[in-house]
Amino acid sequence: MEQALRALVESIAALPHDWHAAGSVSMPVLAAMVRHAGGGPVRRSVETGSGKTTLLLSHLSQAHTVFAVDAGRSISQVRESALFNAATTTFVEGPTQRTLPAHTFAHPHQLALIDGPHGYPFPDLEYYFLYPTIERGGILIVDDLRIPSIGRMYDIIRADEMFELVQVIEDNTAFFRRTAAPLIHPESDSWWLQGFNRSYYDEIMGVSREGR
Repeated sequence: MEQALRALVESIAALPHDWHAAGSVSMPVLAAMVRHAGGGPVRRSVETGSGKTTLLLSHLSQAHTVFAVDAGRSISQVRESALFNAATTTFVEGPTQRTLPAHTFAHPHQLALIDGPHGYPFPDLEYYFLYPTIERGGILIVDDLRIPSIGRMYDIIRADEMFELVQVIEDNTAFFRRTAAPLIHPESDSWWLQGFNRSYYDEIMGVSREGR
């Protein structure tokens, strides 16, 4: 990591744990973001939720979009921080359950972070609207794997040919890389094409063949 980025990561990590009241990320996660983004800058990135990751991505990305609400001053603290690069960042404020379905992305993303509302099925909804926008070789980050419903989403993504698991930090933050596998069309059914379902599909197909 180059010296300027290292200093930035250290400064962000040094902010108080309660810098805002909607959660926090650790130094190892911030450092991994820099590493897996290739040190930046990425052309376009997107995240759900706002906080320390937003400060970092405002420097790692040439055009960063944040979908969030100002819960616990998570947006306000970012905007007021001397570590924030406002020139690269656009906020789409409001519940992601409403803002993401209403949004049209004109360009693919090289990095996407899912860390918005954590109750089921909201992270799944965010994944649904973001995964088709991640270009080949791009990074998908999923935070808070210890929450069981998000852990299940992690298991599903990990088994999918579209994504390769690169690293898990602190058993809680997963980094995936988009592979060259064909996109599962977001308006299709295609459950039988997904790795998480493959053993069941093979089982019922075997039963079908035996019954002929």
